[in-house]
Amino acid sequence: MDQNSRIFVAGGRGMVGSAICRALAAKGFDNVLAPTRDELDLGNQAAVAEWFAQNRPEYVFLAAAKVGGIHANDTYPAEFIHDNLVIETNVIHSAWQNDTKKLCFLGSSCIYPKHAQQPMNEDQLLTGPLEPTNELYAIAKIAGIKLCQAYRRQYGFDAISLMPTNLYGPGDNFHPENSHVIPGLIRRFHEAKQEGREKVVIWGTGTPKREFLHVDDLADACVYLTQNYSDEQFVNIGVGEDTSILELAKLIAKVVGYEGKIETDPSKPDGTPRKLMDVSRAHELGWRAATGLEEGLKETYEWFLENQKAARL
Repeated sequence: MDQNSRIFVAGGRGMVGSAICRALAAKGFDNVLAPTRDELDLGNQAAVAEWFAQNRPEYVFLAAAKVGGIHANDTYPAEFIHDNLVIETNVIHSAWQNDTKKLCFLGSSCIYPKHAQQPMNEDQLLTGPLEPTNELYAIAKIAGIKLCQAYRRQYGFDAISLMPTNLYGPGDNFHPENSHVIPGLIRRFHEAKQEGREKVVIWGTGTPKREFLHVDDLADACVYLTQNYSDEQFVNIGVGEDTSILELAKLIAKVVGYEGKIETDPSKPDGTPRKLMDVSRAHELGWRAATGLEEGLKETYEWFLENQKAARL
């Protein structure tokens, strides 16, 4: 991948895709294609095929996906499996058909079994039942991995797959119901501070532990491994450390400046008890995350404050 290569970032206007665009620009890649959803509907097979035939990107970062938290996954299960399967199939197939040199597919840590041994290494895929609250999204992402492996085995197509842990950062979705935990809590603590509320109640017991990766670190990993890795084995992308949801809530309250009480609601679902990535393979390949959690939360809150009108609220 040289600085004049034609590079397609699928989902380039989303949180992950825009971070990849930033990372590419910072490294001097100036021939990046990132069409909007109005310009290219990735769910339309004919439109995707035509776009690839016309633009013939040499490198593809497949960051487009339908994503959301527990509530969104539970409310829209058909959309989560259908939309993601269609996007993956359309982009991967068209990339191969149009002689793309390399494709980087992004999955999710939810591909692992609900009770996977911690930390989760890449060999644990398909070794047990999935977490029911996001099973259909996980199945779609597993299918994406297998698509990449199949096209590599049958056609020699250079497709790699990266599995990031829970992401956060600039460009996140701060919707009160459909967001992930960090943007959701940032918004709730911010509003509680503004309104002078005495307490904030968080879903579940607060005991599940999660690992959080700043989206710019993921983008850096995508560019680095696209340039330095080629194999059908997917690679975990994370920080190798986790924190409980209650500890996370306390840290976000500190960053936001909320000084009220934090209570848990055990009647709400916890999701998977723990999700910690084994990132030794990524480390062996020469990549490590660089952003600390508190530092990343401060940056994300600053972005939220500066972009409330433009953010997905």
